[in-house]
Amino acid sequence: MLSNSKFKVMFGLILVGLMLFAFTIAGCAPAEPPPPVDPDEPVEEPVGRISIRWNTADVGSYGYSVASLMVEELNRELPDQYVVTIHPFPATGAGMKAAMEGDGDIAYTADVGMTQVYAEEAAYSYEDWPGREDAELLVHSFYAYPMETSLAVHKDRADEFQSWSDLSGEPVFFTPAGYMNWLNMGRIFNALGLDFGHEEIDSGMVADALRDGSISGAAIYTTAGLSLPTYLREAEMRMADELYAVSPSDEEVATLEAAGLSVVEIDATVPFSTDVGTETYKAVPILFAYNVMTETPAEFVKMKLEIFEAAADRLAGYEPGFGPLAADFVGMQVSGIRANPHIPVHEGMAQFLEERGAWDDAWERVGE
Repeated sequence: MLSNSKFKVMFGLILVGLMLFAFTIAGCAPAEPPPPVDPDEPVEEPVGRISIRWNTADVGSYGYSVASLMVEELNRELPDQYVVTIHPFPATGAGMKAAMEGDGDIAYTADVGMTQVYAEEAAYSYEDWPGREDAELLVHSFYAYPMETSLAVHKDRADEFQSWSDLSGEPVFFTPAGYMNWLNMGRIFNALGLDFGHEEIDSGMVADALRDGSISGAAIYTTAGLSLPTYLREAEMRMADELYAVSPSDEEVATLEAAGLSVVEIDATVPFSTDVGTETYKAVPILFAYNVMTETPAEFVKMKLEIFEAAADRLAGYEPGFGPLAADFVGMQVSGIRANPHIPVHEGMAQFLEERGAWDDAWERVGE
């Protein structure tokens, strides 16, 4: 006969076995069939996020650094269904072409670049751009800041280069090929009838190349007369008073203005922290943009402009180059369109300007 303790152990094992068997049977039981689907009842699909790809120049460019600020503003303020991401390219033109070939929704550009795209000129011609035939073109959507392009040489050669004509045919780094300032210098030299002797180098080598004479000069550019791009700031600091700004002569200024180009005077003591041989110098401005493809949602473009308009003062606090945008947000958009009035305006931008009484019926809306 089993003792009382052994009996309890045996009873416990039997009880555990019965419980495991019951759980197994329950787990193998067929699941409750789902209710029948009514074919006339609409099925709600989950709402996906809309990805907006923002193409810029390389990470050392001014355009990339300020795009980071703007994208941060957008991702904080836009509805949850939108997400904006930055995509750097080797040069501004490369990012533009990528967007127009379908790899991007927004592209960093400028009025001079937009002009060449629609005129089918230079890098945007059918001959030089194999993807041109099937490309969709960028349209007006957002203008952000002016930039001013000029030239500089090493101070030891300043006596050789007293005007821009003196650099005709010389090896000059006109910013990386495909940059909008590079295009600007190209049209400047074309207007002056000069030989555009571009020498492509790594932008980080500007100081060394000017010192060793492998280039005779380099293009310099500012944003709103206030800021330098990262690589030029580094070159200036490495050269420490060796950089010398060169202005166009009075005759060259007259020729440029006759060709429809503006010439402005820059206070050198504002963007430069070292001596560049002069307190002021002359430059030719361009207006930079972050324009979109026609299929970019109008809702997004309009919200983008509204967000940047509300944040303009804050952006100017982060980066002085946004000062003109904060001073006259709508006026800058109008100026960008007027620089190329034959280029269509995105519907989202048209709606934004209409609400502010700044739309001109002479402009073409996308789709008209």
